[in-house]
Amino acid sequence: MSFIDQYFQISARQSTVGREIIAGLTTFVTLAYIVIVNPAILSAAGIPKGPSTTATILSAVFGTLIMGLYARRPFAVAPYMGENAFIAFTVVKVMGHTWQTALGAVFIGGILFVILTISGTRGWLAKAIPVSLKYAFGAGIGLFLTLIGLVDTGIVTLGIPGAPVKVGILSQPSVGLAIAGFLAIALLLNKKIPGGILLGILGTAVAGWFFGISPAPKEIFSTPAPLTEIWFKIDLKGALTWGFFSVILTVFIMDFVDTMAALIGLGAKANLLDEDGNLPDIDKPLLADALATVVGALLGTTTTGTFIESAAGIEAGGRTGLTAVVTAAALLLCLFFAPVLTAIPAYAYGPALIIVGGMMLSLVAKIDFGDYSEWIPAFITIALMSFTYNLGIGITAGFIIYPIMKIGSGQIRQIHPGMWLLAAVSLLFYIFYPYH
Repeated sequence: MSFIDQYFQISARQSTVGREIIAGLTTFVTLAYIVIVNPAILSAAGIPKGPSTTATILSAVFGTLIMGLYARRPFAVAPYMGENAFIAFTVVKVMGHTWQTALGAVFIGGILFVILTISGTRGWLAKAIPVSLKYAFGAGIGLFLTLIGLVDTGIVTLGIPGAPVKVGILSQPSVGLAIAGFLAIALLLNKKIPGGILLGILGTAVAGWFFGISPAPKEIFSTPAPLTEIWFKIDLKGALTWGFFSVILTVFIMDFVDTMAALIGLGAKANLLDEDGNLPDIDKPLLADALATVVGALLGTTTTGTFIESAAGIEAGGRTGLTAVVTAAALLLCLFFAPVLTAIPAYAYGPALIIVGGMMLSLVAKIDFGDYSEWIPAFITIALMSFTYNLGIGITAGFIIYPIMKIGSGQIRQIHPGMWLLAAVSLLFYIFYPYH
């Protein structure tokens, strides 16, 4: 047995080094868009794109490496979508705070997460979540990924008031190619071709470049932009004011529930949960997530956490930390090969998200639909995670509804003490959330 196999316990997880490498690359390709999208969103807050791109990559590399080498889980870590938009458009644009103060809130949230993780509080709260909600997290992530994939490919687009979504223009070449890519991935998976998802993504991208549907990369190498303008620019004094309490609370809870849902949902899909529905040694991936948020804020980017696109790598066979290490290595190359790696269009990786979303939706079958007090909170969680386009909204709603249903059905003793705390904090989230 090689050192790599022994360290990551690859054979014990019924995997192989080759499969882990393919899985890591698959995860990377599905989340590489963050290298472009995160800086673009944060630029609305006044954070320069060049340095922001470097900060995005380095924070993702740091978090994913810790996840792979320390926690030994096949999960990638990167700046969260949703949290970045909240900071840029709500906190800075609408509320009028500076991005430095906003990053101060992210930093404070990260420090709190480190303390809560080391003390064991986050792990205790994770065990307090009922099994039905844990499976709902995974299914909700699946539905959320499917919606993202449908929008990214152009198969679904924005509609009008009263009918918020509608079918896209299927005659567009990019949409047609996305549908072809979806079918290609589906057929490759049906034939159990190793790396089928990755092959489908790359094949669709190359076809798009060949037919001129999207621009092929014009150069291969690039030089990373220096971080001088943004690193260590956090404004702690401004963040530690009463008027900023709602922002800190929102950032804290959004990251808390998003990370919890991602870890448990992805763990369920990778068959990493124990017989009680818990992720063994969950404090390790939680600490990796917390440290990444602290480092990310210092580098100049927003809340960093476990990326649900890791599901693509898991479906490709990733079961150990080697998957995350490979993803981190590929992300690091983005510093120098960004023109090539970021030229992969959304219609190429979108079909993979749709497929993976469907795979994760299968977790619904594990929810007890014979018990209204179990399936109604789970259903609301799944629906709101996707249809509000905000994982945190669905998860916190589930935390509130679950104890209400148990009380109403005379099953109050089934409520773990930690669930009362989660319900109370979730209620505070809705009371203080900046509705803009």
